[in-house]
Amino acid sequence: MSTTERPRILIVGGGYVGLYAAMRIQKKMRYGEATVTVVDPRSYMTYLPFLPEAAGGNVAPRNLVAPLRRVLKDAEVLTGHVTSVDQDRKVATVHPAAGDPYEIPFDYLVVAMGSVSRTFPIPGLAEHGIGMKSVEEAISLRNHVVAQLDMAESTTDEAVRKQALTFVVIGGGFAGIETIAEIEDMARDSAKIYHNVKREDMRFIVVEAANRILPEMGPDLGLWTKEKLEERGIEIYIETSMESCVDKHVVLKNGIEVDASTIVWTAGVKPNPALANFGLPLGPRGHVDTAPTLQVQGYDNVWSAGDNAQVPDLAVGEGAWCPPNAQHAVRQAIVLGDNVVAGMRGFPQKEYKHKNLGAVAGLGLHKGVAILFGKYKLKGRPAWWFHRLYHGSRVPTMNRKIRVFADWTLAMFLKRETVSLVEMEKPREVFVEAAGPAKAIPAAPAAPAAKEKVSA
Repeated sequence: MSTTERPRILIVGGGYVGLYAAMRIQKKMRYGEATVTVVDPRSYMTYLPFLPEAAGGNVAPRNLVAPLRRVLKDAEVLTGHVTSVDQDRKVATVHPAAGDPYEIPFDYLVVAMGSVSRTFPIPGLAEHGIGMKSVEEAISLRNHVVAQLDMAESTTDEAVRKQALTFVVIGGGFAGIETIAEIEDMARDSAKIYHNVKREDMRFIVVEAANRILPEMGPDLGLWTKEKLEERGIEIYIETSMESCVDKHVVLKNGIEVDASTIVWTAGVKPNPALANFGLPLGPRGHVDTAPTLQVQGYDNVWSAGDNAQVPDLAVGEGAWCPPNAQHAVRQAIVLGDNVVAGMRGFPQKEYKHKNLGAVAGLGLHKGVAILFGKYKLKGRPAWWFHRLYHGSRVPTMNRKIRVFADWTLAMFLKRETVSLVEMEKPREVFVEAAGPAKAIPAAPAAPAAKEKVSA
């Protein structure tokens, strides 16, 4: 860690806002003007819109992450958690990946911690739910789904087989709909190589508490998506919720009960709870309260943006807030970076204003839905192409862009791999078993003795 006497810009979080703001600051800053320090529990930034495609096996997981140290070559990158901030002393407490916690001083602070999954105290959820907020969860889901197909192919127990082939996704927003569409598409494709597993044996369920899915797309495109997914055999239940999933027995509020080995939770996000220890003004839902300049209310040396910030949406009007999506986060990061440099030099701050360009969603290979500039609507293959072109162009670094498009190009000629690497989650188990005391192999049960014939 540097001991430089230069002013320090401390960026808490290396996601969308953290990475792009740091890149912008380094681009605008004069040599030696300040030290940029980025702290994040992970050493990479994840391009979240590609998580469903990674779960479906259409994007290699390594190609949707950007290593912070490689991208931010002139910045300090610390792997750890910022657990609290003392605004009076201008120091942050960092808990590193290893070793004792320590304090790091700062002159300027950027809060970009993002969000975490918003959960409820539902019995069984913590034990059996799978989230979709990280690349690790997307990889785990893909391996898990394929492992369930393997299990169903190999068992003779009908109850086990039925549970293995039942997949439930809680949440009908972008994350939930894209995830169920991708894993259904993958499972349908995978079923071709199995002898005892057919698509007709599988059951896919979406549970949404609101009165429609994909609310950002508007009622007509949301209804069209629902109809298309139902044509693929995906059950969609709106205006209901999950009450319990103890022992993988899913109970819905509408009375439906089903045993499912796969329960994916995508029912919304909330700001990182650690923000409560940062000494900053928070909104009613825990977001950092910012001005249109992205400066935190009451502070001239602290900025925030992205999922953990309550940013006024000037393009919509008074009382509106920018939605927590990648489109706003990336553009806010650019304005934030410019304002940090302007703040160091004593120049005026610029307000953030961006009109929503629309939304896109992938629904599996060659299927999608999109709305552009609030009025142009695309469905099916054209929307899928636009989805790929847009997100492919937004992946950070040219290296990752080339790798992602190479993945997609190869997929046009090569079949999707259907293999479960579920052992990756506990890679040492086999070695531990081999290195431990030898275990006796249970003997096979003896064949029943033949009955003697009794002569009359």
